[in-house]
Amino acid sequence: MNVRDPFGLHRKSALSILRTTASRAAVDLTERAVEASIHAIEKSKQAVDDFDMSFSVPKNVPSFGNPQRLMEDRVWGNTASVTARSGKTSGHSNKNSGILGEVQDRVGSLFDDRNTLPMYKDKPYAYPPSQRARPVWRRKRTFGFILVLLSLLYYFGAFGRHHDNAVSSTPIWTWLTANSESGKIADWPKRRERVVEAFELSWDAYERYAWGYDSFHPISKKGEQMAPQGMGWIIVDALDTMILMNLTSRVTHARQWISKLSYDQDQDVSTFETTIRMLGGLLSAHYLSNEFPELAPLSEDDPGAPGEDLYLEKAKDLADRLVTAFDSPSGVPYASVNIGKYEGLPAHDEGGASSTAEATTLQLEFKYLAKLTGEKYFWDKAEKVMEVVDNNGVEDGLVPIYIYATDGTFRGHNIRLGSRGDSYYEYLIKQYLQTNKQEPVYLEMWDESLQGVRKHLVTYTEPSGFTIIGERPDGLKGSLSPKMDHLVCFMPGTIALAATGGLTEAEAKKQPTWTKKNEADMQLARELMQTCWGMYKWMATGLAAEITYFNIADPPLPESAPHNPPAEFAEDPEAEWRKDYTVHGMDTHNLQRPETVESLFYMWRITGDIKYREWGWDMFKSFMNHTAVPDGGGFSSLSNANKVPPVMRDNMESFWLAETLKYFYLLFSPDDLLPLDKIVINTEAHPLPRFDMGQLFSTSWKRKPRDSDGKIIK
Repeated sequence: MNVRDPFGLHRKSALSILRTTASRAAVDLTERAVEASIHAIEKSKQAVDDFDMSFSVPKNVPSFGNPQRLMEDRVWGNTASVTARSGKTSGHSNKNSGILGEVQDRVGSLFDDRNTLPMYKDKPYAYPPSQRARPVWRRKRTFGFILVLLSLLYYFGAFGRHHDNAVSSTPIWTWLTANSESGKIADWPKRRERVVEAFELSWDAYERYAWGYDSFHPISKKGEQMAPQGMGWIIVDALDTMILMNLTSRVTHARQWISKLSYDQDQDVSTFETTIRMLGGLLSAHYLSNEFPELAPLSEDDPGAPGEDLYLEKAKDLADRLVTAFDSPSGVPYASVNIGKYEGLPAHDEGGASSTAEATTLQLEFKYLAKLTGEKYFWDKAEKVMEVVDNNGVEDGLVPIYIYATDGTFRGHNIRLGSRGDSYYEYLIKQYLQTNKQEPVYLEMWDESLQGVRKHLVTYTEPSGFTIIGERPDGLKGSLSPKMDHLVCFMPGTIALAATGGLTEAEAKKQPTWTKKNEADMQLARELMQTCWGMYKWMATGLAAEITYFNIADPPLPESAPHNPPAEFAEDPEAEWRKDYTVHGMDTHNLQRPETVESLFYMWRITGDIKYREWGWDMFKSFMNHTAVPDGGGFSSLSNANKVPPVMRDNMESFWLAETLKYFYLLFSPDDLLPLDKIVINTEAHPLPRFDMGQLFSTSWKRKPRDSDGKIIK
């Protein structure tokens, strides 16, 4: 029997398990005794935790003082989820199975108030003693019992170590040990299966401790909502990953939850984040379930079934609410929208200006929805934004990172390919590819922008000569900052995709359209990919920082300057190449971001160079080694990825499931799974099909004449 055992539980000795379970039982019972004594005090408290997401929190965030809880994780036995909204339980049972579960239930009844929610295992102990009057015999019995338990704890070494929010540096999985594949040819199907196991571990932890909640804290084992009834932030975002991995039972559970999801809520949400994650996730699920019915097959999706169009119906409902963000004087969408009131709202900062990237990273989703539904206004609203942006006539195709929804003009001069700038450029080439190259205006804009990147942002580091893309915070006339957000690492893959159109490099070179420019673009993609990989190699955990700085010449070397970086990153901590990189103390966090593995996926598919797969495998092992939460808690982002063991943030980003693990899965998969010349992948890693525009849709605008610098000729 092939038992999936990623944590090696079945390989532990009986004595080890006995000692572990005895220690945990003692800890659990001690918690129950202390918790019961202060329940009256706790009942009057209302705790509101920080909503730790990677984007701005909308207004009207509800109280999170009543999170979903669960008695134990599956290391102790099989359990089912308990939903604690409004004090109601879900339709699932909450009984511990196995001998240990029965002992917990019986002994725990000595202390539990059965009208309260189950406790977390990691509840802190330092609470004030209860002042409630209790019979002397019961107090003696209680304290005597606790004394025995504490003695057991001491005997089994429970007090020998103190655990903070840090991950043990000892590998949890046996396959993570060094030389586990030494002398062997890499088994890529098995490596792909490891990714599935990591996804299942992450998803199952979320399902146990925070089912239906929009965020998940794997260490404290609780969830939080960003809307009164939840948005399905994690469930919808991860849905197409589960379909691709053929996880039928989990897809079934997610689909059941989505069937009851309502967007009729008085809640302000980010126009951009909700579009790329929720709308994109629903549209991708619709596409995959229809195009690949053999993946996670469900009878509900069959043609003619009552729920056949569930994903599309939910997408249409959500889009009808989100599209009101475009109802601005200029047509540039507002940063937020109240989905219950169908009302677009300007940003609360930056003078009400919207992020340029956010305003121009909605087009793939709304255009595909228009194609599916025949509702042309979705297309027109999304397309209008591109015309307004382009009519500013920026120099060399490089746009400032803020734009006013009121009049469509830019705010400030800050130019970067990191946050608030990145996906504008990504969606230029992807819009061109989405409609089967029938809209050449977007290829023209992409080519102009990439040339501007080469001219104004590309330079080389010292002493090794790595290629970087810097920033111009004061505009193109200002100085170049040698700063790269991890977000910029989407560029190597995107450049390669643009150069080949999704074909392999070998196939693309046979096309009559292949030029020296395409050759140069592929070389730039290779060099940037190496720089991004170096961001991982430089860190103690092997996981990149959120922001990396580089040492460059003054003045910076031009893109045409000769450079010859080392082919490999030497492991020596005093290696010369390490002088090129630097990470500031405030930037050492790792949010489980996908951009580098995303580019590795594109570079592997397009070039066929095995090193990109191997780099991805090394990166995956670092995630497994340093972000895994003990006791089946899944995986967490890190507050400090430059120390071992690292400091954890106690947050699992939805894009860990939607993007990062999906790209690892695709990187280790055969090339015929989602061929790049047949699809486009949105900025949240949701695959969508390419299609012909047909008679209903067309590019309804043309670019104004420009000079050699890209400025509009008046």
